[in-house]
Amino acid sequence: MNGFVYDVPTKVYFGKGVVEQLGEELKKYGKKVLLTYGGGSVKNSGLYDKVIGQIKAAGLHCYELSGIAPNPRVESVREGAEMCKKYGIDVILAVGGGSTLDASKYMAAGAKVDFDPWKFLSERAPIAEALPVVTVLTLSATGSEMDGGGVITNLATHEKLGRMEDILRPKASFLDPTLTYSVSPYQTACGAADIMSHIMETYFAPEKDLYMLDATMEGLMRTVVKYAPAALKDPCDYEARANLMWASSWAINGFVTGGKRHAWSVHPMEHELSAFYDITHGLGLAILTPRWMRYCLDDKNVGKYYDFGVNVFGIDPSLSPAEAAERAINALSDFLFVKLGLKDSLSAIGIGAEHFDEMADKAVSHKQINGFKTLTAQDVRKIYEMSL
Repeated sequence: MNGFVYDVPTKVYFGKGVVEQLGEELKKYGKKVLLTYGGGSVKNSGLYDKVIGQIKAAGLHCYELSGIAPNPRVESVREGAEMCKKYGIDVILAVGGGSTLDASKYMAAGAKVDFDPWKFLSERAPIAEALPVVTVLTLSATGSEMDGGGVITNLATHEKLGRMEDILRPKASFLDPTLTYSVSPYQTACGAADIMSHIMETYFAPEKDLYMLDATMEGLMRTVVKYAPAALKDPCDYEARANLMWASSWAINGFVTGGKRHAWSVHPMEHELSAFYDITHGLGLAILTPRWMRYCLDDKNVGKYYDFGVNVFGIDPSLSPAEAAERAINALSDFLFVKLGLKDSLSAIGIGAEHFDEMADKAVSHKQINGFKTLTAQDVRKIYEMSL
């Protein structure tokens, strides 16, 4: 196995009512706060008033940027970065789901440079410094509350690009599971698919790594399989919401990665779907993942599918590896499309094959994806076709 460095400096406040400590945390970073959020749900739920109350009680000055869309747009990043410069912002407070958090991270970096922040993604311009970011999470999905990643969409160029940089990790994140009670069944299901995908992209790896990390990932996936349906059944089930929220953070904060160095495969394929059709990220991942699994299965890697099926879905361990692998793929499909109720094909959400060639080429921007199994543009197109 490869060696690794693990360092996650994000301070996490977890549990009911943790927002009451928000003001004291924000004071550590300065006097001027840029509050970022999406639509009206933050206000309708009463969270906005609680956050503003904390900011005022701490004696801080607040500026606001709302309207951050799902699959966050580069336009919001640009606007936020300019506001930070204009008003001398000291800290960005991102309230919402992964879209708001991702956009806020690049606003924080954009505030420190004199060029278009899209260059951080399109040209991989260096990120030498960034404003501190604090988050209040309202959706369990992306894990952006505890990682240095962010994905931004440029609809003008049909590009959805992401990047991981430690400097972009939030300084502190407030995780109150009760804030996810109002999340719709659809978004809850998409969030669960997103969490599963983050774990699976690491779990299905060509490299050998610590048994302990594989066992941890299997436990995280079992958690999602158990508690996502429970949250759909009872949106105010605190145990279910808490387990999903914490699983979301640990799925992608770097811990389970260990020494693995392979590229992710399904995410770059899905990013092209979102870039062209602006669909919900978790839904795209759900549709693609079982087809990717089936396409990649062979005699050399069947053992990983066997472990996945037996240890995550409780498939009979006495079955042959090939039979267990097939049942594992079917069990995942059943979880995503039956238990979570997500659409099971691209055609079911109005997507055809008209852009497959261009999407496949962009997905393998460096000629191929060196992931669990090496994929060329032709391979990616076949997976898209299997997903119709």
